[in-house]
Amino acid sequence: MDLGIRGKVAMVAAGSKGLGRAAALALAAEGCAVSVCGRTAEALASVKAELEGFGVAVVTVSADVSKAEDLVRWHQITESTLGPVDILITNTGGPKAATFDHLSDEDWAAGVETTLMNVVRMSRLVLPGMRARQWGRIVHITSLVAKQPYPLLTISSTLRAGLSGLTRTLALETAKDGITVNALLPGHVMTDRQTHLAEVKSKTEGITVTEHFARQAAAIPAGRIGTPEEIGAVIAFLCSASASYLTGQSLLVDGGLVQGTF
Repeated sequence: MDLGIRGKVAMVAAGSKGLGRAAALALAAEGCAVSVCGRTAEALASVKAELEGFGVAVVTVSADVSKAEDLVRWHQITESTLGPVDILITNTGGPKAATFDHLSDEDWAAGVETTLMNVVRMSRLVLPGMRARQWGRIVHITSLVAKQPYPLLTISSTLRAGLSGLTRTLALETAKDGITVNALLPGHVMTDRQTHLAEVKSKTEGITVTEHFARQAAAIPAGRIGTPEEIGAVIAFLCSASASYLTGQSLLVDGGLVQGTF
């Protein structure tokens, strides 16, 4: 299926690993020119080679998405090399995993910077150009805890819910300009972050990481943990021409784990 975005320019934050990498690869497979940022030179070199295998223009930039100046530099390099940005995928590391009583003011402040404000800043950078061209796609990769909070992820649960509010607000403001803004809420997907959380959780429960993953999979109606590629495929669709009437949504991709009606 041709998603109608061949030749579009996409920026994918933290796109050298995990869900960001999966999103970048899915967009490149659809013919998008792709710019990814990341903090590890080796990972950036690896994903660049993979992306170039699709025959598209690729830019990789060493940048930390928690630093405002790095985001500005990444955006400038992208537009000067590939052209105006049509698609933005915001992807950030998760904040500190701890229960409420074990979180300091500094932990909360760091979470706001690394999970919320960087998304605000990235959106602010690309929206003027999208408005001028009357076309754009923004997808925020967040988490199922936006709809089903989890005690160990106190900061993430709070801020991801806030990102759903931002998603809806921006969608209302930009729909008339041909821009869609959506959030994708992954469930349990096998990434480095998932492994880290499994290590934390297994220690508190006194079980092995393998046992933790087995319990986790058993609780999912699909009976398994998801793959990054499955998330990438949904992101590519949200960026497609066919998804032009889909905006302001916080879409769960979780194998049926969250069972609330809304």
